[in-house]
Amino acid sequence: EQKGTVIRAVDAMNEVFVQMVWVVMKAMPVFVFALMAGQIVKAAGSDPEHFQQLLTFLLRYSAVVILGLGIMAFLVYPTIIALFVKKMTWRKFMSGMRDAQITAFSTSSSVATLPVTMKCVEEKLGVSERSSSFVLPIGATVNMDGTSLYQAIAVVALAQFHMVDLSIAQQMVIVLTATLASIGAAAVPSAGLVLMIIVLESVGLNPAWIALIFPVDRILDMCRTVVNVTGDGTVCTLVASSEGELNA
Repeated sequence: EQKGTVIRAVDAMNEVFVQMVWVVMKAMPVFVFALMAGQIVKAAGSDPEHFQQLLTFLLRYSAVVILGLGIMAFLVYPTIIALFVKKMTWRKFMSGMRDAQITAFSTSSSVATLPVTMKCVEEKLGVSERSSSFVLPIGATVNMDGTSLYQAIAVVALAQFHMVDLSIAQQMVIVLTATLASIGAAAVPSAGLVLMIIVLESVGLNPAWIALIFPVDRILDMCRTVVNVTGDGTVCTLVASSEGELNA
């Protein structure tokens, strides 16, 4: 009887904390845009012309990053599934990954999303627990497709903003360094922004330029985490299909 009382109390506390998290997650967009506005005003100072120039740069930069991430998440990955997993349509895959994508967007962390991702691939995509428990934890720490794309675009955008012409060789170095840096990125919010210093220094650019993209990094971090998690689900489904452990 005493154990039952303790269990009920713990369950009640857990429910309270879950509801608190959901309230914060629902309010997150407001917090993010308020943070962005404050950072932009702080960076631009009191010069209206500089403010307009910075705002235009950030809008164009954000649009390109979101476009690239969208192509990866909603075109490249579903196409891979359609080509190599005959038992599954791209519609079923995207529908099955929806909860994981929403959680990834809210938390900006592949590790925090991992339990939801495992539940999605097992219950909605038919991946065996054996495959998901092996592939997804590795993918959450190594597979950072969205982060590598984001870093490459960010470095090129910063170079263009400062009127620096990059050669083809330098652009190739950026792609290679961004890919390698993303592999070592921690699965926590804004980890890719820190590792971008390595990418900038690899082609002789000023690491301090990162401050320019601080205002929009949070929202872009949320978007690239969606791509990272979708990539994890794609690889997990492919592995399960190749091993005969996909019950789609």
